[in-house]
Amino acid sequence: MEIGYAVVTGALLAAALFCLVGAPVLVLGLEGAAQRALLIAASAAAAVGFLARVVRVLWRFDGGAAAAAVGVRQPSQPGRTRPDS
Repeated sequence: MEIGYAVVTGALLAAALFCLVGAPVLVLGLEGAAQRALLIAASAAAAVGFLARVVRVLWRFDGGAAAAAVGVRQPSQPGRTRPDS
């Protein structure tokens, strides 16, 4: 579930970044080298934004792996929160 959320929100962020960075091509009517450079920059921004969003979401939803690595563990029975119970 988390992977789907990460990919969908990453794709939305990538689309928004591409449109934001690439908008001057349409607004200003750029052509040639300027158009190509701006579209490459828009593609790079979209790719970086996508990867950053996916990594951030998956890092936050690590499934308790970070807590397990530090030695914090869940009680074996529901409702028992103290280690001596």
